[in-house]
Amino acid sequence: MRIAYVVDVHEQFAAVNRAMERIGAADVLIIGGDITHRGTPERLQAGIESWQPLAPRLLAVAGNMDSLALDARLASLGVSLDSRGVVMGDIGFFGVSAAPKSPLHLPYELTEEEIAARIEAGFVQVKQCRMKIFCPHAPPRDTACDRIHSGLHVGSTAVRAFIEREQPDLALCGHIHESRGEDRIGRSRIVNPGPLTEGRYAVVEIGGGIDVMLY
Repeated sequence: MRIAYVVDVHEQFAAVNRAMERIGAADVLIIGGDITHRGTPERLQAGIESWQPLAPRLLAVAGNMDSLALDARLASLGVSLDSRGVVMGDIGFFGVSAAPKSPLHLPYELTEEEIAARIEAGFVQVKQCRMKIFCPHAPPRDTACDRIHSGLHVGSTAVRAFIEREQPDLALCGHIHESRGEDRIGRSRIVNPGPLTEGRYAVVEIGGGIDVMLY
C-alpha cells in the first residue's frame, strides 16, 4: 500500500494537487488537519471533493484551525478518522482531530481527556489489524515533533500516553510547523512532515514493514 500524507494545508488547496502530481499514484491520501484557516464547512467540502479523485481513498482529520462544524462535515462526507477506525485489508487507520487547549484559544481545541476518549473510540475498531496507522493532528508531547521555536514542547500528553501504551506502528501528525522530523516512542515511529504550505509532505510504503519518505 502507498499512502500520501499532507498536513497543515491552511486553505492552500491547490498545494494538495501539486503534491499529488509529484507523488504520483497512491492508494490512500490522508489529510492530517488544518485543512482550512478558520474556514467554513462549505469551503472544506469544496477542498475534499476536489481531492477525492486523486486517490482511491481519502481520509482526514480536522485541525485546530478548523472547527467542530468542519469536523462534522468530514464525518458526513464519509472521510473522517476522528474517533473512527477504517480497515483496509490488514491495515487499520484511526485518528483524532483538533489540538490540546492552549493560551491561544484557537478554533478547535480539546481537553486531553477528550482527546484520549476520541483516540480510544477509533482504536477499538482497528485493534485486531496487523498494522495500525494513527493520525492525530497534534504530535505526542516531548518528542522531536512537538517543539516550538522557543524550545518548549507543546504536544498532546494524551497522544503520547496512548502511543506508549498501545504502540501503533506509525503516528502521522503535524500542527507544529517548525518541528518537521521523526522520532520514536518504543516501537512506534512518529512523523511530522512539516506543513504543506511550505511544500512538505510524506509518502508511506507498506509491505512487510513500513518505509517513510519525507519531501
